[in-house]
Amino acid sequence: MEHKQPLISVITITYNASATIEPTLMSVATQTFRDYEHIIVDGASSDHTVDIARKFEDVRILSERDNGLYDAMNKGLDMARGRYVVFLNSGDTFHNKETLSRYAERALLGDDIIFGDTVIVDKYRHIIGKRHLTAPKVLTRDSFADGMLICHQAFMVRKELAPNYDTKYRFSADYDWTLKCIQAADMRKCTNLNSITIDYLSDGLTDNNKLASLRERFRIMAIHYGTFRTIRKHIGFIARALRRRLSK
Repeated sequence: MEHKQPLISVITITYNASATIEPTLMSVATQTFRDYEHIIVDGASSDHTVDIARKFEDVRILSERDNGLYDAMNKGLDMARGRYVVFLNSGDTFHNKETLSRYAERALLGDDIIFGDTVIVDKYRHIIGKRHLTAPKVLTRDSFADGMLICHQAFMVRKELAPNYDTKYRFSADYDWTLKCIQAADMRKCTNLNSITIDYLSDGLTDNNKLASLRERFRIMAIHYGTFRTIRKHIGFIARALRRRLSK
């Protein structure tokens, strides 16, 4: 049976996420823009994650064992039929009901990459604050030498530009993947929506493995930008982190 190609594939990765999945599902289901598909890639959860997802119409669900987060994300890419893909992890939500429409406006114009800013929320959906990194006004291939400036969930890319995630990385393959997408894109076709697009739940895998994630990110950055530049940038990162801590 043939299926109409949607404009956007929203991909959500879950594992025992019954405590966080419903806000994400509701956020997608209530978008005013409707030409999308929502894909759930579940790692064979033993709780009620899949049961909750099945209550929502038109959600495509794959539930089976995987080899970690990025293996699951690759399964999502393989399943995606949309012209554009965006990952919205369990617990994360679109900022409001018009968010996907904003992305779609630029997608219909043929942009390669479309992105916005992010706020951090707690489990009660209360805003804690903005990310300490802000999306660049103009995206270039050097932008991410200053870190993960765009939250992964706020980053939508044309599917044909998106490679598989490199599963040798356990915590920061999203950084590597984003860099590869940027390198494949036409910089003239990358648009900042100049608005908050994602509410990010501060309770993710990377949050719980911060040091290991930073080590991986250093290695990835050295591959893409060179070791000397990476060391120099990290001296600046340390100074930035200290200033941020002292200002609290």
